[in-house]
Amino acid sequence: MKRITLGIIFLLIVITMSLVVVYLEMQKDSSSEKKQDETLDNRISPLENQALILEIDRIRHRGLLDKLMTPGTSWKTQPRFYFISNIDGLEYVSKNVSAINTSSEIFFEGWDTILHENKVMKDAIEEQKTSNITLTIMEHKKTGSLFRRFEDIEKEKIYLTYDYRTGRWQGDDSFMDHDGYGHYVGKNFEVWFSVYQTDYDNDGIPYWTEVNVLHTDPTVDDRNLDPDRDDIPTAWEWKWGYNPFVWNDHVNLDPDGDGIENYEEYLMVPWFSDPFSPDIYMEIDFMEPSPLGVKHELWVESQQAFIERFAQHGINVYIDTGWPNGPVNGGGEEVTFYETVSQDSGMMLQYYTHHFDPARRGIFHYYVVGHSGSFTHPSLFNHYDTTHLGTRLIDRLIFQHLNFLRPSNLRKELRANHPLYYHLPTPRTQRITLAGQFMHETGHQLGITPWSIEGCDNYSSYATNIEELLGVAETWGNYHSVMNYFWLYRDKTLLDYSDGTHGENDQNDWLEIYLPNFQVEEKPIIEDPDYLPPQPNKVVNESGGFNPEGWVYSEQLTSDFIEYIGSYSPMAPIKIQWQIYIRDKNNNDDHYGENSIMVYAQPIYSSTMIPDSEWTLISEGEINQHGEFSFTSQNLVAP
Repeated sequence: MKRITLGIIFLLIVITMSLVVVYLEMQKDSSSEKKQDETLDNRISPLENQALILEIDRIRHRGLLDKLMTPGTSWKTQPRFYFISNIDGLEYVSKNVSAINTSSEIFFEGWDTILHENKVMKDAIEEQKTSNITLTIMEHKKTGSLFRRFEDIEKEKIYLTYDYRTGRWQGDDSFMDHDGYGHYVGKNFEVWFSVYQTDYDNDGIPYWTEVNVLHTDPTVDDRNLDPDRDDIPTAWEWKWGYNPFVWNDHVNLDPDGDGIENYEEYLMVPWFSDPFSPDIYMEIDFMEPSPLGVKHELWVESQQAFIERFAQHGINVYIDTGWPNGPVNGGGEEVTFYETVSQDSGMMLQYYTHHFDPARRGIFHYYVVGHSGSFTHPSLFNHYDTTHLGTRLIDRLIFQHLNFLRPSNLRKELRANHPLYYHLPTPRTQRITLAGQFMHETGHQLGITPWSIEGCDNYSSYATNIEELLGVAETWGNYHSVMNYFWLYRDKTLLDYSDGTHGENDQNDWLEIYLPNFQVEEKPIIEDPDYLPPQPNKVVNESGGFNPEGWVYSEQLTSDFIEYIGSYSPMAPIKIQWQIYIRDKNNNDDHYGENSIMVYAQPIYSSTMIPDSEWTLISEGEINQHGEFSFTSQNLVAP
């Protein structure tokens, strides 16, 4: 009995000691958790009433191009649409507009709502961590046999979850996704939007992020503060994943390779810029009406068809034909009329000098929609950033219907061999032709030239006999591109660059496009008044080589990086080659802060049109003692 009692006492002691140990461990864990909690300020909205704002900045209907390429008049009917937002159960229908004693149905009408912004605000429960958002695009369409009834049809639905701590959202759109942050490209619509919360200092950086991540003052507006003195303020760097306390070379950094460096992307914030998504900006001015009252215009339908074709290839096009808050001499100006403007005359220099803001050069492509003659040619130095787009009707008709000016036997043979050559001019085909001209001249600004492929700008339009014309067709007929004169004014089902799938002498124009071409000085050819394309013997690629001062090329790090990054290309689908540079031990430039490596990329093209010296600074960062890469921007991550 005594042994049993002693056994029970011993067991109780063991259990008690075990409980004490467990308790102490629990206290230790609790203390550790408490200590960890104390290091974070987990408050979300201690300074203001918490709420969420959904801003709809632009909605673009994607259906016009298909309608324009289809015979008939369906392209004339402009769409009507609206959006429905739902934030944590609060639904808002944009078409239902009510005020005291009145209400209306107001639709977006047209192909593009640019400059017609909208917003919805939703009160949130204090200290709420996330909100669920749904954005639905509805199209208001006529239905029924006589089209007397209307039906609202859901065309897009976007799901998002917003985090009040980080100020970022996830879902159908997210940071660093393929089509840009705050930019959703759907099957039927493109949508530009932003989501943000009420913020005491109005810099757009949430309280939680300021106090726990950036360690900035949540009561001070960081939109204009620049602690690392790299000319880009904290708010922009935070939004796009840069460290606002580490100096970055934003004047040269171009992570998407579109030629618009980060500092310029920052300047273009009001116009949808995204440093990780390729953009093309265009300024377009218009000649005064002719003495006979003929207007010079670039039809909305031609613009939208052009925008859509580039959107299909992941390139965003923004066309300023008169933005209301643009510069004084921005797009949409009425400029002096001339009956004829030629490339050799150099007359475009006066428009370029007096109507194209110097601050926009290197960011915007410049166009004048004029009377007679279309061409792309440098205005200053050898930068191909200037285009005259001739819109005189008789010019387009001549190009479209040269067969009417030729002998009847030639017309007969042309129709027999190339039936698409013969067509009647209609408002629809004229819009396609003008869009084709627009796309053709832009192709030159982007580097598609007669010296890169001889089928570009061939002289088929001026052939005087069937043998000459069919000879051009036999050689370059497979080059099915608006860059090929043979097809530009003949095939009204074509409004595209070639995709390289048509056989011999074809090329994939989309893989030869070099977005920064319009701002590059090192062109391989000079188009003086005696120049007639293609003259490949005049092509000269001169390069001083590439070696950034204060940095040394590392073959080993480049090899390691290529293995790390895989097939990723910041200029997709264009393939690239990489070079990694490490700081020279004698480089004492304090500007570079902690950055010890620089990442450069160069496109790989099949043609010789791009000088070898064109390398783009994609990112900066460092490598630790274990050989692991880290970058000051978040676009370079292992796939």
